[in-house]
Amino acid sequence: MDIVSLKDQVGAEEWQLRCDLAAAYRLVALYGWSDLVFTHISARLPGAGHEFLINPYGLLFEEITASSLIRVDQEGNKLQDSPYPVNPAGFTIHSAVHAVREDARCVLHTHTRAGVAVAAQKCGVLPISQQSTFVLASLAYHDYEGVALRAEEKPRLQADLGKKDFLCLRNHGLLTVGPTIADAFLRMYIFESTCQIQVSAQTGGELLPIAAAILDGVAHAMATQTGGMGGAFVWPALLRKLEREQPDFRR
Repeated sequence: MDIVSLKDQVGAEEWQLRCDLAAAYRLVALYGWSDLVFTHISARLPGAGHEFLINPYGLLFEEITASSLIRVDQEGNKLQDSPYPVNPAGFTIHSAVHAVREDARCVLHTHTRAGVAVAAQKCGVLPISQQSTFVLASLAYHDYEGVALRAEEKPRLQADLGKKDFLCLRNHGLLTVGPTIADAFLRMYIFESTCQIQVSAQTGGELLPIAAAILDGVAHAMATQTGGMGGAFVWPALLRKLEREQPDFRR
């Protein structure tokens, strides 16, 4: 794979965003959340044009680098040369969110086995783990309409997501948004853990739900756990992990 470095061709802010987004793709692969080449993470670029970076469709997440990420506009046009296309379903979902959520600088979507399993359950996410309480504090659902290729689905997806940070795509998978890549990644880590725990717990005995009163104090508890930093609290450690194991993500 011969990708020309863009480090000296883009501004410092865009290059940092590219490095962080490439890191997120590599981490998704490391944690086993990737679905070959069929899911996606995007990061919105600064400016009023709602342009964003997304993966080159056809590369495994473990192959993605800062320079290989593709810059696209709200119509799906590539704004840089790339031998790779953009995933049409990925563009539909991410452009819908970026168009209406100024605070959602990063959108992360997965098709993990546990995530799809919970998305296929009528009950949705159950309040049975500490992890689930953080998800339930800001969770929305979107009904399945087939592979997300049609622009007419966008208004319904936008309305269902609203101001929430976690979206369960029924029969499909999980989606998180965040003001930074680090925030969206941490939220997906919690969302995925919630689903894995739920599916495991459902194979055992009677489930023990968490009291509703406890759910009310979740936002404060989460802020306390991360020192008020959110994803930024764990992101440097995750980058150190990548630097040891896959330092080429910055290429």
